[in-house]
Amino acid sequence: MSEALDNLLDLLDLERIEQDIFRGRSRSAVVPRVFGGQVAAQAMVAAGRTVPADRPAHSLHAYFLRPGDPDAPIVYEVDRLRDGRSFTTRRVVAVQHGKPIFTLSASFQTYEDGLDHQAPMPPAPDPATLPTHADRLRSYPHLPAETVERFLEARAAVDLRYVDDPPYGDYGTPREPHSQVWFRTDGKLADDPLLHVVLATYVSDMTLLDSVLLAHGRGGWAVGDVVGASLDHAMWFHRPFRADEWLLYDQQSPSASGGRGLGQARIHTQDGHLALTVIQEGVIRVPREH
Repeated sequence: MSEALDNLLDLLDLERIEQDIFRGRSRSAVVPRVFGGQVAAQAMVAAGRTVPADRPAHSLHAYFLRPGDPDAPIVYEVDRLRDGRSFTTRRVVAVQHGKPIFTLSASFQTYEDGLDHQAPMPPAPDPATLPTHADRLRSYPHLPAETVERFLEARAAVDLRYVDDPPYGDYGTPREPHSQVWFRTDGKLADDPLLHVVLATYVSDMTLLDSVLLAHGRGGWAVGDVVGASLDHAMWFHRPFRADEWLLYDQQSPSASGGRGLGQARIHTQDGHLALTVIQEGVIRVPREH
């Protein structure tokens, strides 16, 4: 396991301070606020620790309410909404400075046999043939070295490989609002299914709005031609997967309007199984000078 992954797992390991109340830490992100994927992942840790281990997560629905302060602890309060024969539901509120910054509802289910079908996996190159995130970032002369290092530090625990140029790599001309990224953690994880759900939740907030930017030829937060933030986030966990094995994040944007952009995605395992569906809307505004 890499040192960066070990540090990330430590960051996501919450302190229990009371029955159904947990406390988490933060670290610096690409932007000067708490990374949304961190808050969502920590909230799933809090929810999962109040649920029997034989009930894996099957969905989450979350809202980002306020920017998180990276210099202050985050308190996660869990409400046990339902414990049924098959389904368990939890609500988590993340609090800083006495105010909610994030809410999450998560549902867990005992394993059942049933109908089974899936959308086919889209074509994509083998991740081993693609440049690493570090190599790709450092190949863009227009990106300041400080920006590159901030990106690499924030994503050091994840092996992230874009199939094509990300928005900040080749911008100025609109492209198809479609982006593909292979990812896996930079090291092996324990077999706990919740841990893999938590890590996938963390990574899912990194690139989902890329396709919105591609549609308009915008480089995004790395080059400063838009400002934005996540508004809400939803995930459905269809089939077992491992976050330490390659996952294809196939992302597209069906719409942008009213200062908001929508991204939707499917995540497949390397052998073709549809593991997750993800949808996110974010605020995306163009500064006046642009």
